[in-house]
Amino acid sequence: MIPKMPRGRNNNPIKNLSSILEKVPAAALFSHVSPDGDSLGSMLALGLALESMGKKIYYYNAGPIPENLKFLPGIDLISNVCPESLPDVLIFIDCAEAERAHSTINKELFNGKQVINIDHHVSNSNFGTINWVDPKAAATGEMVYSLLKKMGVVISQNIAINLYTAIITDTGRFSYSNTTPNSFRVAAQLVRTGIDLATINNILFERKTFPQIKLLHKALSNLQLLHNNTLAVIVLSQKDFWETGADESLSEGLVNYARNIEQVEAAVLLKEIRDNEVKVSFRSNSWLDVNQVASKFNGGGHVRASGCTIYLPLTEAVKEVITALEEALDSGRNN
Repeated sequence: MIPKMPRGRNNNPIKNLSSILEKVPAAALFSHVSPDGDSLGSMLALGLALESMGKKIYYYNAGPIPENLKFLPGIDLISNVCPESLPDVLIFIDCAEAERAHSTINKELFNGKQVINIDHHVSNSNFGTINWVDPKAAATGEMVYSLLKKMGVVISQNIAINLYTAIITDTGRFSYSNTTPNSFRVAAQLVRTGIDLATINNILFERKTFPQIKLLHKALSNLQLLHNNTLAVIVLSQKDFWETGADESLSEGLVNYARNIEQVEAAVLLKEIRDNEVKVSFRSNSWLDVNQVASKFNGGGHVRASGCTIYLPLTEAVKEVITALEEALDSGRNN
């Protein structure tokens, strides 16, 4: 029998989780749609560690997997089909809400299950029976590292590659404001396993496909500066993706080109995925809380990096997002 913990936050989540995971024979791991290095790296690191302890692990992500993350050890273990018969323990990694694993996820799957929620998003809804949510962590990968150390797991090179990828991507190579001394401490321990930093960083940040370069050209051509040059906006339509031959996942990081412009406080990338479905990525530099802006569209994430999906025609979505950001910029300036 798997011990049940009270719903909500736990005073000692690492101890509780360690105790539970040491006993379970099997678990299913879930990470969020439009996966990034933190979601996949953290999930694979935890899963590989549990497998090394003799547990049966199922990995689920709705996908598609970005090209630059297909080098991660264990990536082929991930299925985009949810197991028909789930084990008693479900672990959601880097998901602010259960629906982030899939928009149509059936909450009836949770019945009688131990739902473990491990995340660092400030917007997390605490949907699990056990919630370990630490917004101060730069990446969920930092949290998973602490959990594995508590469980006495030997950090193999494969686990280290996944955790390093989680941390290096969510901190922007240790350049984002979420980076902490602990980020460097954990990364240093991972590097000591002998992982190939040069190759990993080249794959993650330097290597580009030709369609990716064409999409970058399209994005920069579409970039607009608004609101006295404090707001930068990039809009990509379905036609833009068709013309460049680029998959939507190749747009990862494009919003940072907008954020990096001098005087810009807020940047946004709007991507038309299909008719009446627009994915939005918000970024800010110094003071604007874009998590609050994203929450107006039922999204969320972090103070400086958030996102949402808007189910409107592209032109209407662009108008609403720009209005919301301009209002937020004005409100912040007046406070």
